Amino acid sequence: MPSTRETILSALTAQLSAYAVATVLRGEVLPERVPAEGLLILRDGEPGEPEVTLSPLRYHYQHQAEIEAVVQGADLDAAFDTLTASIGAALASDRTLDGLCDWVEAEAPRPVDLPVEGAASLKAAVVPVVLHYSTDDPLG
Repeated sequence: MPSTRETILSALTAQLSAYAVATVLRGEVLPERVPAEGLLILRDGEPGEPEVTLSPLRYHYQHQAEIEAVVQGADLDAAFDTLTASIGAALASDRTLDGLCDWVEAEAPRPVDLPVEGAASLKAAVVPVVLHYSTDDPLG
């Protein structure tokens, strides 16, 4: 049986796949070619130190996952804006991931333009996503 953390990250991947305009991967390396519609790569990130409550014992996390957003080709600014807006729409469609989280929220991306020798430039950013959830076992 998967842990609470894995269940939530899988649900986030599925939600991004359903609503985002780009190809969505989880934990993969950046491929040599970026699809025309863009690419999102979900990184598991860090759960951080939980707050702990007793009776009943609960661990409350503010897990920071990361979404790498990448576009390549013509009109990078518009393509990047469309891609990041689709991330926002995906998260806003269900802020609790069907009740698995207390709340899911993204932070603002910090985009960078990356020149690629012999190919079209890339525009990329890491979009931090904070997953607020509780569990009765930090490993389960």
